[in-house]
Amino acid sequence: MDNKITDTSYQQKRLDRDELLKHLNSFSLDLKMSVGIWYFAPGGGRFHEAYVQPKTIAERIEMAADMAKFGIKAIEAHYPNEVNEENYYLYEQLEKETGIVLQSCYPAIFFPKEYEFGSLSNPIKSYRQKAIDTLVGCLKFAKEKKLHHAGIWPGIDGYTYSLGTNYYDMWDRFEAAVAEAMDEVPGVIVAIEPKPYEPAPNNIYRTTADGLIACRDIEDRLTNPMNKELLARGVPLMGMQPEIGHIRMGGEDTPYAIARCLREGRLFNTHWNSQPMGNYDQDLNVGVIEWQQAEAMLFVLKMAAYNEYYGFDINPERMPVEKAIEINSKALKIMNERIDSLPNEKILDAYFDPENNRGSIEMILVDAMK
Repeated sequence: MDNKITDTSYQQKRLDRDELLKHLNSFSLDLKMSVGIWYFAPGGGRFHEAYVQPKTIAERIEMAADMAKFGIKAIEAHYPNEVNEENYYLYEQLEKETGIVLQSCYPAIFFPKEYEFGSLSNPIKSYRQKAIDTLVGCLKFAKEKKLHHAGIWPGIDGYTYSLGTNYYDMWDRFEAAVAEAMDEVPGVIVAIEPKPYEPAPNNIYRTTADGLIACRDIEDRLTNPMNKELLARGVPLMGMQPEIGHIRMGGEDTPYAIARCLREGRLFNTHWNSQPMGNYDQDLNVGVIEWQQAEAMLFVLKMAAYNEYYGFDINPERMPVEKAIEINSKALKIMNERIDSLPNEKILDAYFDPENNRGSIEMILVDAMK
């Protein structure tokens, strides 16, 4: 049994008022900030060409090395187009020179034309099998390199028209495919990143709650003895990688959604950006829109003693990626300092004794803007 597997079950711990107050007054979050190599050279979109020149993986790794000065501790990449067995030495070199580790990998199963009708849920067996094979390769890579987790963004899985969609079959195919891959490569934790829409008009797992249900359904399908033993020990094998932008696209309240994941011990990673309510996926820098959503999310993470990563998932089309990382890291550090300075006892009094603390939270929010 591999005892080094990431175990997030600690997030389920309940604290009473006095215990929570003591915890809030003594604990500070460890901001293990992470970057995604995919946005180091944004490639344009539906309506415009790329505004920057394409860059090789080696050139992107060189850019990442310079981000250590902003407090970046980790990097994330898609398998096999951004990280694989042949170019992994570049990531090893990055870690040796800067301490920045490769924390996770994600199967690249959303861009190729074979996935026009979905990847792991594709009703066409040959295309679905290709996606499963890519996921198996990703899990093997994550296990061999002892990464924090593997993740799946089912961006191309879902449907266009409500009429005629066989929802049971769609969910069954996806969940059976993930379970098959996890049983072939046991002992790897896997995160799902829900999203309401884009690129699929309606994504297969639209909300945080949908993702959590999928986590349970996939775990129920696992049969490998190692996986079964880990589950029996209370180690979550399926978890969540929620992104602020996706949460707000779906009209969800960010701290509420994050608390849902924490309550089940399934928050494997967090992806940070900002996003106007609804709208298309913008991947704006942290805090430039709805600062309070991100700050309240950070406070929820503090209450649960969250100890995993803080990944920036942005799209810096019109500024150097180095400048964007400087902005995002600065914003998150400021938020962390602000929540550490909050009057925790007054906040808890406002929750546990609302009758005698009318307006307290509003005054705390106003005072925090000084």
